[in-house]
Amino acid sequence: MPVSLTLKNIPDAVYERLKAAAELHRRSLNNEAIVCLESVLLPNRAVSHDRLARARELRAGLPQGQFSAKDIDEAKRAGRK
Repeated sequence: MPVSLTLKNIPDAVYERLKAAAELHRRSLNNEAIVCLESVLLPNRAVSHDRLARARELRAGLPQGQFSAKDIDEAKRAGRK
């Protein structure tokens, strides 16, 4: 069950970094704080932006222009026979 937490006496530098990160990721300060806490306290749980970054990295490593949508559809259909 989610609970509420109030933080007090946050150093200005920490607040500014959190605020900048929230803007960068298009999140509220609250959601950015939760993501930051999860990444430190639950490191085995992949955060969505980490998954997306990894997917982009893998995609960038693929040969460019060798797979069309038609090729992919044909490969999927071939696997169903």
